[in-house]
Amino acid sequence: MMISEKVAAKLNEQVSNEYGAFWLYQSMAFRLETMGLKTFAKWFYAQAAEEQAHAVKMATYLLDQGAEVKLQSLPEPKYDFASVEEVCKGGLDHELKVTAQINKLMDLAKEANDHATQSFLGYFIDEQVEEVATATELLELVKMAQTPGQLMMLESRIMSLRGEA
Repeated sequence: MMISEKVAAKLNEQVSNEYGAFWLYQSMAFRLETMGLKTFAKWFYAQAAEEQAHAVKMATYLLDQGAEVKLQSLPEPKYDFASVEEVCKGGLDHELKVTAQINKLMDLAKEANDHATQSFLGYFIDEQVEEVATATELLELVKMAQTPGQLMMLESRIMSLRGEA
């Protein structure tokens, strides 16, 4: 194995964390669907798919390093969001949590003098800057929408935050 057991174990935890993020964002999308906000739901479905891709990317890295991938059970995600703002605040809070997790992984890789993992994690460090910025912008837009009509007008704009039309 080309990676230390300690670093591999923490990366395995992060694979499960990424699947947990996928699960949470799916739950958020489903809730938004029940609110009749299909474009907001689409945004969170896309976010969920991105988190799933992150999990696979990390698992592939572990396998490439000769480590095993050990999936862990996932906690039930929150599903009873009362408002779009609560969903978006939950998304931002979660991205801040993931940022802290990735930063701790980088600290561990540095401590282990693991240059390959440091290089690998650089992608996720950069990704989290973008994720937090986008989640912050989405939440701020939702906060500015004071009426249901204004919220519906946002539906035409939010996918542009993801770089989609």
